[in-house]
Amino acid sequence: MDVNIVRTLMEEALEINKELFLISFSISNGGDIEVIVDGDNGVSLEECIRISRHIEHNLDREVEDFGLSVKSPDIMKPLVHPRQYIKNVGRKLQVSTKGEKIEGTLVSIEDDKISLEWKAREPKPIGKGKHTVTKQAVIAIEDIEKATVKIVFN
Repeated sequence: MDVNIVRTLMEEALEINKELFLISFSISNGGDIEVIVDGDNGVSLEECIRISRHIEHNLDREVEDFGLSVKSPDIMKPLVHPRQYIKNVGRKLQVSTKGEKIEGTLVSIEDDKISLEWKAREPKPIGKGKHTVTKQAVIAIEDIEKATVKIVFN
């Protein structure tokens, strides 16, 4: 299986809808093609079918035996593309860097940095007891080792 031909077909299919972007692409030794795409507003089943058909209809099954899977990313998988952060503004993320783990709401993304916000209980500066304070962290995307969306059930 020629990886370059499959890659070109995949890129052509993604060019049709500029809201879509590639998360990962692989071809196994057995000829199984896996394409994972995401979109600024999610990915519909129709878009996955359209991309799959574009790839499949331009490959010859009589020459190559292959399997093809086009899908959107699993919600439990880490974010890997900067555009995934944009679509998750307002959601709770768990972010790991080399030095720390932070869980907070993604409030913004700009200049390749994300801004998280969360509430924490801290001792009062004067007197006994604790009070709730709002904390913030600005993290460069390049410093993020792993970031996952936290599922919150209300």
